[in-house]
Amino acid sequence: MNELSQNASVVSRAAIPLFAELGSSLLSVIIPTFNEVENVEIMVERLAACLQDVRWEVVFVDDDSSDGTLDVLRDLSRRDSRVRFIHRIGRRGLASAVTEGMLATSSPYLAVIDCDLQHDETQLPLMLGRLLSGACDLVVASRYLKRSFGDWDKRRLRMSQLGTFVAQSLLVIPLSDPMSGFFCLTREAFDACAHDLSARGYKILLDIVMSSKVVPRIEEIPYEFRPRVHGGSKLDSATVFEYLLLLLDKSVGKFIPTRFVLFSVVGGSGLVVNLIVLALMFKIGHVGFALSETVATIAAMTSNFFVNNVLTYRDKRLRGLIQLTKGLLSFYLFCALGAIANVGIASVLFEKHCSWWLSAIAGTLVGVVWNYAMSSTFTWSNTWTNTRTK
Repeated sequence: MNELSQNASVVSRAAIPLFAELGSSLLSVIIPTFNEVENVEIMVERLAACLQDVRWEVVFVDDDSSDGTLDVLRDLSRRDSRVRFIHRIGRRGLASAVTEGMLATSSPYLAVIDCDLQHDETQLPLMLGRLLSGACDLVVASRYLKRSFGDWDKRRLRMSQLGTFVAQSLLVIPLSDPMSGFFCLTREAFDACAHDLSARGYKILLDIVMSSKVVPRIEEIPYEFRPRVHGGSKLDSATVFEYLLLLLDKSVGKFIPTRFVLFSVVGGSGLVVNLIVLALMFKIGHVGFALSETVATIAAMTSNFFVNNVLTYRDKRLRGLIQLTKGLLSFYLFCALGAIANVGIASVLFEKHCSWWLSAIAGTLVGVVWNYAMSSTFTWSNTWTNTRTK
C-alpha cells in the first residue's frame, strides 16, 4: 500500500463514524483564484482522486476573474455538489479571500492550497490525518524542508529567503516556511484568531500564526514544489508592499494603527517636496518667499494626497476625475485646518514658556493626528465612492 493509500485509510477510519451519517463535510479546501481558467477543473479532479475516502468540499474564492474562470466554476458547481465558489467584486487579496472562504464553511477541518497546481495535493490526507490524531492544530507543507522551489530563478528564491528570514525573526515559534500557502488547520485554531486577522496581502499563514493569542501546535511536512504549468506568477511590487504592511501591522499595529504610520511617512515625503519646490522658486527662481512657500505647501499637500491614495488608502482608493477632485479639495481643506491647529498649539505652548523645539513637535503631532483623522473620516470614506473596503 503506497503512502497516499495509507493516509486516506487513516483519514477514512477517523472521519466516517463522525461525519458520514451527518452528511456534512469533514474537510473544506479553500482555494483563492484569479484568472485560473486552465487550472480549476484539474484541481477538482485531483482533489477527488486524493480525498476519495473523505467527505470533503472545495470553496473557490474568486476575485472577479476576467478569463472565464467564473464560467468554469459555475459549471463545476452545478455538476458536483462538493464544489462551491464565492465571487468577490471590488475586493482583492489572497489573505482576505482565504478568510472569507473559511468563514463561509462549517467543516471542523480547513485546508488552504493554491490553484496554480504547484502544491502537492496528495499530501492533504497526511495533513488531515495529523490533525485528526490530535497531535497538532496546524500542519504546514514546507518547501524548505526539502529545498524544493520548482522553477524559481535565483532572484525569486532570494526574495523568498529574505521574506522568510524577516518573518521568522518576528515569530515566537520555529517555522521553516512561514510564507507557505499550503496548510491545514482545525476550525478551533482558525476561530481563535479570526477576529484579529489583518487579512492583508498574500501571506495568510503568517497572519494566522501571528494573530493567534495561544501559540498553536504546529507540525511541518516536506513536499515537492512543482513547476508552474499554466498561468503566471502573481508576485509583483504590490505583493511585496502588502507583505511589508502585514509585518508592520503585526509588529506595531497593536500600539499604533498601521495606516497612521504610513500616513506619517507620506507626510515626511511631503516635507521633502515642500523643500524642493521652495528652493527652486525662492533660491533659484528668486520668487518672493511668501508666494514660494504657498506654492510649495500646495505642492506638498498635492503630493501627499496622491501618494496616500495609492499607498495608505489603497483599499479605499479614489478613482476617476470626480472622485479625485472632490477628495483632493477635501484634503486641502483639512490639511489647511491642520496647519492652523499646528501653529496655534505651538504658539500657545511657546507662550507658556515651553521650549521652541518641543512646542514645534507638539504642534506637528496635533496637525498630523488631525489630518489623519479627518482624511480617514471624510476624504477616504464612502462619501466619494461606493467601493467596498476592509
